[in-house]
Amino acid sequence: MFQKKAVMFLYAVSPVHMGAGSATGIIDNPIQRERHTCHPCFAGSGIKGAVRHGFEAIGGDPAIARARLRSDIELLFGPEARTGELHAGAVSFGDAQLVAFPVRCLKNGYVYATCPQALARTKRLLALAGAGEEWEIPTVREGRCIVLNPALLSPGKKLHLEAFEYVADDTDDSVTGKLSTLAKDLADRALPQKDGYAFFRNKLKTDLVVLSDTDFAYFVEHATLVEPHVRIDDSTGTAADGGLFYTENLPPESLLIAPLFAGRTRADKQNGDEMEAAEVMLKIRTAIDGKTLQIGGDATTGRGLVVARVLGG
Repeated sequence: MFQKKAVMFLYAVSPVHMGAGSATGIIDNPIQRERHTCHPCFAGSGIKGAVRHGFEAIGGDPAIARARLRSDIELLFGPEARTGELHAGAVSFGDAQLVAFPVRCLKNGYVYATCPQALARTKRLLALAGAGEEWEIPTVREGRCIVLNPALLSPGKKLHLEAFEYVADDTDDSVTGKLSTLAKDLADRALPQKDGYAFFRNKLKTDLVVLSDTDFAYFVEHATLVEPHVRIDDSTGTAADGGLFYTENLPPESLLIAPLFAGRTRADKQNGDEMEAAEVMLKIRTAIDGKTLQIGGDATTGRGLVVARVLGG
């Protein structure tokens, strides 16, 4: 049983390819998606593996520190398979759910698109971790949108996203104020407070756009980054016949949230290695909060860079 609960925001700073392992359409290497919403997601097992790898990477070089680090890794995440002693780790990562998705816009480059469903799921996870706020989730009809920044709109209160046109709802100050508070709270919690992220925090506060669940689902399925790749024939130095394939990536500036749980370590108490849940959570927070992790595949081409923020616990 886990005694400590938290949530982890993951903000993509590069394209991310968390592969699904098999193709069912024209994309050869699709990303992971939820079955019931078709929203992109990160499997908890992949996040845990990335955090474990990142935890090891920041351990330093001295032999004593390395030995202590290896012990901490086994206590927190569990020992490697096919070792003498097997026990479960003390930390658990849930699947990351989509919060906001960047969509190309006629004005201001792009917007952070979201929907009532995504906001409600985010609010639920924050409440689970004891870090919830009294967000009021707006409602919006298909073909309409709620916009905070009037600079995003063309004449006639039209918002142009990709090749589609949406009409901005006429909202009173109460609705706009509540959504503005939500956007500010989300930006301050999800992105690091470092100067390098100030532009993106401010943009998330002003350029958050709420679409209907249906319209949002279309963009997250059809507006991802799809890249063509070719295999090179070593003998000719040119593209091999039949070597063209397509890889899907979650675009940079995407924002996801995942639950994080910690419990007491399961190692033998006689070894003096036992940690309480609070210490386990503290070690995880210290290791990853505000840090850049590499998640998913194609690391050698700069894919998979995400910044983590941990709340609660």
